[in-house]
Amino acid sequence: MSLSTASPEASSASHPLAPYGWDEGWETEFTPYAAQGLLPGRVVRVDRGLCDVVTPGGTVRADTEFVVPRDPLKVVCTGDWVAVDPGGDPRYVRTLLPRRTAFVRSTSSKRSEGQILAANVDHAIIAVPLAVELDLGRIERFLALAWESGAQPLVVLTKSDLVPDPTGLSYLVDDVETTAPGVQVLPVSAATGEGVDVLTAVVCGSTSVLLGVSGAGKSTLANALLGEDVMEVQATRDVDGKGRHTTTTRNLLVLPGGGVLIDTPGLRGVGLWDAGQGVGQVFAEIEELAEECRFHDCAHGREPGCAVLAALEDGSLSERRLESYRKLLRENQRIVAKTDARLRAEIRRDWRLKGAEGRAAMEAKRGRIR
Repeated sequence: MSLSTASPEASSASHPLAPYGWDEGWETEFTPYAAQGLLPGRVVRVDRGLCDVVTPGGTVRADTEFVVPRDPLKVVCTGDWVAVDPGGDPRYVRTLLPRRTAFVRSTSSKRSEGQILAANVDHAIIAVPLAVELDLGRIERFLALAWESGAQPLVVLTKSDLVPDPTGLSYLVDDVETTAPGVQVLPVSAATGEGVDVLTAVVCGSTSVLLGVSGAGKSTLANALLGEDVMEVQATRDVDGKGRHTTTTRNLLVLPGGGVLIDTPGLRGVGLWDAGQGVGQVFAEIEELAEECRFHDCAHGREPGCAVLAALEDGSLSERRLESYRKLLRENQRIVAKTDARLRAEIRRDWRLKGAEGRAAMEAKRGRIR
């Protein structure tokens, strides 16, 4: 079949960028830019205003000067599909194609800005090391951001060879599965190869981002998926299982079995960024219970007919789980309120109402005492 008579699907599959995720949808999105003589490309690395872009003719270094937005969430990011100049020195990224998904966290600065970590991701692989005690709250935080991004989360328990007892390992997996409803939890050991084949099959043919704290074994896991030592690996401290940042930039790498992997530096802070739906997805059982509460605006504190508190009392819901839910909701509300004037007004009004109710209750109590 000649190229001119091939179907769009066949044309996309034979495209030089197909190994990087190019498909019929991206080809359609790029049509107006192709008419301008621009080249399609995927960003494989960003560094100080410059980026490496893989194009049909190979990887080029391009300047992002023409796509510097006021919104920090619209900066060029690893995983983006872009239109670049066909030639010239220097080369420039002219525009970003609309993102399908975006993994965003809040920055550690006081400016309440979001930071995009990876774009156009299908799977968010959350690496959790078994070398140290499980931090279920941190896992829930990562999951909330992953769900909010639009990607499918996957929790990988790395260094599973450090838990040789199968029963003990199964208990750990059960704990994480309870924390991550609807998410596959996979114990993996890059040292022994356990679980690597299953993980490879899951991410095959898609774009995956590898996330986790320093020392989680992300670079070792990346090397196992790549089938070679591409990423530098450093030892973790025996005292607390922490490690230095082996990966310092976000890199997009082609997997030998198909698909691509974005490796990221270890994240010290994982702040939520407008992740209300993601929090609801992580705590789906609490959200379902809340629908059965007597009052639609139940705060699950002391209200009569609260289904959430009833579940807490009968033991079907843990105190830790409920407190984690409340904590993430409060944090997300604060972040959103800083950028949403209407919500700030609603929160202040709610505080005033609660303050008035508290004062009225106190006055009534004093009246009874007299």
